[in-house]
Amino acid sequence: MKVGVIGGGAWGTALACVLAGKGLDVLLWAREGAVVDGINAREGNPRFLPGVALPPGIAATTRLADLDACDPWLVVAPAQHLRSVIAAAPSGPRTLVLCAKGIEADTHLLMAEVAVQANPQATCAVLSGPTFAAEVASGLPTAITLACADAGVGESLVELLATPRFRPYLTDDVTGAEIGGAVKNVLAIACGVVIGRGLGENARAALLSRGYAEMLRFASARGGRVETLGGLSGLGDLVLTCGSPKSRNMSLGIGLGKGRSAAELLGSRDTVAEGAATAPVLVAAARAAGVEMPIAAAVAALLDGAEVAETIDALLSRPLGREG
Repeated sequence: MKVGVIGGGAWGTALACVLAGKGLDVLLWAREGAVVDGINAREGNPRFLPGVALPPGIAATTRLADLDACDPWLVVAPAQHLRSVIAAAPSGPRTLVLCAKGIEADTHLLMAEVAVQANPQATCAVLSGPTFAAEVASGLPTAITLACADAGVGESLVELLATPRFRPYLTDDVTGAEIGGAVKNVLAIACGVVIGRGLGENARAALLSRGYAEMLRFASARGGRVETLGGLSGLGDLVLTCGSPKSRNMSLGIGLGKGRSAAELLGSRDTVAEGAATAPVLVAAARAAGVEMPIAAAVAALLDGAEVAETIDALLSRPLGREG
């Protein structure tokens, strides 16, 4: 079996390491020729995953057509590019494991919905949970959600991916798993603002709790199950990305909290902070679903240039209400 990985960033490379570490042949697609050359020369991926030696069994290409013989594909393209990448790749029946976390800007669709539109013959699953790529690639213990509506496909994917130190837990709630991954990125930016502004740990804990309530409301409105959000793809991922500056989204928020502009922070990055693209889309999608998400709205406003102190004061001045 040859497995395809679409995306040569840190997460795509880490997943390739997991698979190759099991003795599988992996073909990784990347846009960047230098990344492909480095992997094929056994030099690793110093641009996106420095200091990690790649196991044997990983080859790389810049041609999506080369993945035609691979099945399944782990698709790690950024959320806003997922549609175009799948549309440009070989079509036909195959299994797509979607590893990006976000909501498509123009349509408000989740990643599995986008993928099926781009390739109607595909069977889709979602991989989402608390995962720093460098820790996964280094073999540190990790647990993650594998969501698939087809139980047989889901069980096969769990068997494919699982190792003693990389443990997928299966659910059929694809919507819930996707919403947890998308919303936590936005909340991680908010937690970063709290830290960057020096508002204290009490404030961060309060924001986590109230943000989690927003996540639950939106997931319920979109058909996700509350219990899914209490698992790895919701609460687990929220705890990780809102608790460490190693999170790209949290580090973005820290910069915003210190008064730097979103344009400056995003322009200086070589990696994608998905929450920056997700925040305004999430707010619009929540509004369309009749769901109130004031923390997400505040993040979207900050990314659009709102003043930090005024935005925080507006949140703290909201009317008091019942918890829930």
